Amino acid sequence: MGEKRLKALRGATQCENEGDAITQQVALLYDELLLRNQLNEADIVSLVFSVTRDLDAQNPASALRHSGRAQDLALFTVQEAYIPGGLERTIRVLIHAYLDGAACPCHVYRNGAEILRPDR
Repeated sequence: MGEKRLKALRGATQCENEGDAITQQVALLYDELLLRNQLNEADIVSLVFSVTRDLDAQNPASALRHSGRAQDLALFTVQEAYIPGGLERTIRVLIHAYLDGAACPCHVYRNGAEILRPDR
């Protein structure tokens, strides 16, 4: 394995505006990002979530912590800018992490958010 470099991973998911649904979808998105990128939490620097304005039942950062994940990581959540016609009920994440220098980041779009990146 080569030297590690700081890289950015992106992902998104859609969910219902219910606390349990947000917790479940955030955990599934996080787990899939870690799995697909062969990433250990120790290599993560930070996570930034954004949520559309219609999701207010649970903060995604709090949801991830409540799921038992990311206990020692820097987490932050912002409300996404409202764009008329934009995809609703959407949580996005940007993870900064150290990956093998030759590794190509694998971004994850799931549960309806695939429409955001049809090229992926």
